Amino acid sequence: MSATGSPPAPTAPTVDVVLPVLNEAHVLEQSVLTLRRFLGKEPRYTWRIVIVDNGSTDGTDRVATGLAERFSDVRVLHLSQRGRGRALRHAWLESRADIMCYMDVDLSTELAALPRLIDAVAVEGYDVATGSRLLPGARVVRSVKRELISRAYNLFVHAVLRTRFSDGQCGFKAVSREVADRILPQIQNQSWFFDTELLVLAETQGRRIKDLPIVWIEDDDSRVKLVPTAWDDIKGVVRLRWQLWRARWVGSAPTAAIGRDTRK
Repeated sequence: MSATGSPPAPTAPTVDVVLPVLNEAHVLEQSVLTLRRFLGKEPRYTWRIVIVDNGSTDGTDRVATGLAERFSDVRVLHLSQRGRGRALRHAWLESRADIMCYMDVDLSTELAALPRLIDAVAVEGYDVATGSRLLPGARVVRSVKRELISRAYNLFVHAVLRTRFSDGQCGFKAVSREVADRILPQIQNQSWFFDTELLVLAETQGRRIKDLPIVWIEDDDSRVKLVPTAWDDIKGVVRLRWQLWRARWVGSAPTAAIGRDTRK
């Protein structure tokens, strides 16, 4: 109770918005300022922006440190090794927020979708929420080449792993505290396949996943190398198919057969 005898105001759920960055000094400050202004208009949650710099060499670390010094709701983590999956794993497992999410630092996904992403977990009770560029209602601006590759990849994932989610690699996701604690340690991939592996493990283990159609505009300065990334993804899908087969037919416990604790 408060000093006036009235019940205390409920504490707003805490949300960490993670921005994994690699050589993004040219856009980082403006993106963080834009994101802070937007989050300031959403008082239902207590927000914190977490910048994870993993291996930048262009001064990104200095820009990130400066932002953290200016704003109490901005934090920076530094990793010497690269990999988007590695950055997300480190930030989400280190966080004690109620909900963790991430988005690309170029803000390719329209910010208006962010409250809906968090509401799916905090209000609707989903374990994982993920943006989709392939659902009806999504609006996407990107090259024909990347559009075809994305659709082919997701068809491949559906065919091999029998998944139900629509977009395995969209850089716009939120997870509950429990999912972070229980499923992240099982994920083996440290790079771009991290997103798909997270969704596959969550779906396989009976977690509720919400697909959200989003507005997404391609960044012309994307650092994704298509051929190495595609090959890494194919190897990841084959590995998960084998692990799922073992879990079903060999009789292994699902969490032990599909993934292992890789925090050590």
